Amino acid sequence: MMVRIGSRGSNLALFQARTVANALHSIGVDTEICVIQTKGDRIQDRSLQAMGTGIFTKALDDALISGEVDVAVHSMKDVPTQLLPDLEIFAVLERGTHHDVLVGNDVDSNIVATGSIRRKAQWLHRHPHHQIVGLRGNVETRLARVASNPWRGGVFAAAGLERLQFRGDEREVVDLDWMVAAPAQGAIVVIGRKGNEEIKQQIAHLNHAPSQLATSIERAFLFALEGGCSAPIGAHAKVEGQEVQFTGCLTALDGSQEIRIERSDDCARPELGILWAQELLNNGGRAIIEAIKANEHGSD
Repeated sequence: MMVRIGSRGSNLALFQARTVANALHSIGVDTEICVIQTKGDRIQDRSLQAMGTGIFTKALDDALISGEVDVAVHSMKDVPTQLLPDLEIFAVLERGTHHDVLVGNDVDSNIVATGSIRRKAQWLHRHPHHQIVGLRGNVETRLARVASNPWRGGVFAAAGLERLQFRGDEREVVDLDWMVAAPAQGAIVVIGRKGNEEIKQQIAHLNHAPSQLATSIERAFLFALEGGCSAPIGAHAKVEGQEVQFTGCLTALDGSQEIRIERSDDCARPELGILWAQELLNNGGRAIIEAIKANEHGSD
């Protein structure tokens, strides 16, 4: 059997695709990696939010549906909470580091770089007098921009830096343990076509059940909060056995308000994400969501 793996062309995406390929090779399955350019890779002069959801996944979705590839490998945080009807998650690999870090310069500056509205909002909530500048591109491009500008630093996912073996060189790398990561951050997901049972059975060997359950809770939380808008939402679930520890966060776009919840349950299941999202909405989150929607409509 030959499994054709669809991937974006960045070094990080290819690392993740090779991780899946190597795991399949270990169980006797041959693979071929097929590089596909996405809208998010092609357009670099617009913010991620302005381009909507699925900008890093749609081209790969199309390749799956057309039969050009058998599976697609993604950073799970980039995958919309609702997949196309013809597609499904085949496996979630064991999760890597989930948190964010600041790659800093040794300068006295109140300027921090990120292209993420979640990171921007949470940073401004903690540091309201700082300035946030946009940052787009692959990991290497963003690191180079941070190094060549007089900024305090840039915010990155720790997992991506670790997978690319970034050492920090002379720059300080600070663990932002107060920042709530994006839902499913640090997880690699394999998506395939419904009905492709032979491939699905092979990919299922790669699934890490605790990681799949944790990310399912986080994505359910995200789906219940989104309400048709792009909101600064963080979520992290840690599953051990049947127990789950969860932190969820919703922040106003300008950082002026933030609501966090910390919950636990001894019967981990995806529906908990929906229940905790409803709790957050009822405790002030709905007003933040409505303000974000109003802002989006006002900018149309």
